[in-house]
Amino acid sequence: MKTKPSLWLMVVMLMFPQIVETIYSPALGSIAQSFAVSYAQAAQTLSIYFSAFAVGVVVWGVLADKWGRRPTMLLGLFIYGGAALVAMKADNFTTVMLARAVSAFGIAVGSVVTQTMLRDVFRGEELAKVFSLMGMGISISPVLGMLLGGQLSQAGGYQYVFLALFVMALGLFVYNLVQLPETQQQKQPLQLCSLSGRMIKDVKIWQSAVLVALYNVALFSYYQLGAFRFAELGFNAQQFGYSGIVLGLGTLVGSYVNKAMLSRSFSHRTLLGVAALLLAVGSIAVFAMLDSIWFVAPMMFVVMSFGIAIPNVLSVALTDYKQQAGSAGAVFGLMYYLMIGGGLGLAGIIQDLGTVLIGCSVLTMIVTMRGKKH
Repeated sequence: MKTKPSLWLMVVMLMFPQIVETIYSPALGSIAQSFAVSYAQAAQTLSIYFSAFAVGVVVWGVLADKWGRRPTMLLGLFIYGGAALVAMKADNFTTVMLARAVSAFGIAVGSVVTQTMLRDVFRGEELAKVFSLMGMGISISPVLGMLLGGQLSQAGGYQYVFLALFVMALGLFVYNLVQLPETQQQKQPLQLCSLSGRMIKDVKIWQSAVLVALYNVALFSYYQLGAFRFAELGFNAQQFGYSGIVLGLGTLVGSYVNKAMLSRSFSHRTLLGVAALLLAVGSIAVFAMLDSIWFVAPMMFVVMSFGIAIPNVLSVALTDYKQQAGSAGAVFGLMYYLMIGGGLGLAGIIQDLGTVLIGCSVLTMIVTMRGKKH
C-alpha cells in the first residue's frame, strides 16, 4: 500500500521552482547596480537558470528511480538552500551567476520528483484532477513571485530576495524531512539509453513536450518582456508587479473551468482545444492593444489557457512509461525545459510580447490539431 504525500505539499513543491524564478526578476536592477553590470548582463541569468534547471531535471529524475523519491527530494532542497546562501553572501557578479546555476540545478528536484510521486500514487481521472490542482499552483506561482520579489527588492535589494529564498528552502527541507513519505514501491533497473531512444521516437511525447514548452513560453514571455512594455508606457517596476493580481484572477478562472469540464467528463483533447482557442484569442488581443496598458486584460486569457492545458498534458504524457516514471520524467522534462529556454531566448531577441504570443498560439494550434489525428 503506497503512502500518499500531502497534496498541499506537492502543490508547494511544484510552485517553488517558478517562485524562485520570478521572485528574482524585480531584483535584477539591484544586482546590476550593486555589481556595476548592465541590465542585459543581469538578465542573462534567465537563460542560465533554465539550462541548469534542465540538467537538474535529468539528474534528479534518474536518482529518483535509483535512490527513491524521498532522499532525492531532500538532497535537491539541501543543494538549493546552500546555493541561495552563497548568492546572498556573494561579493562579485560571477559568483552570483554560478550560485544561480547551482540553485536552479537543485530546485529542479521540486518539479520532476513531485510529478513522479504523483504518478506513483494516482491513476487516470484521479491523476488528471490532481494535476488540475497542481496547474492552479503552477500558474499562480509567478504572480506570487513577482509581488513578493518587488516588495523584498524595494526593502533590501537582492540580498533580501536571496535571504527569503534561503529561509523558504530551509523550511521546506525541514518539513519534507519530517512529513514526506517514500512512494516508490520497488526500484527498477536503470536503462536510460534505451528509454531515451524509445521516447525520442514517440510522437506523442514530442507533442506533449512542445505543448508544455509553448504554454510556458507564452506565460513567461510576459514576465520577461512585460516590464519593458510597462516602462515604455510610463509605469514603474512595482506597478508591473501589481499587474500579477490581474493574472491571478485569470488563474483562478482557468482552474475553475478546467475542474468543471473534467467533472463533466470532457476529454483531454477537448480541453486542449479550449486552451488553444483561449491562447489564440488572448494573443491577438494583446497584439492589438500593446500600445495601451489595457493589454494586461487579455493576458488573462493566456493565463487561463495555461491553467487548462498544462495539467491535462502532464497527466497523460507518461502513461506508457510508468515502470520508469522518474527517468521518463527526467527525459521528458529535459525536452521541454530546453525548448522553454530556447523559446525565451528567441523572445528576448524579438523583444515584442504581441509577436511572441501570436507565434506561440499559431504553433500551439497546429500541434493541438495534429494531436487529434493520433
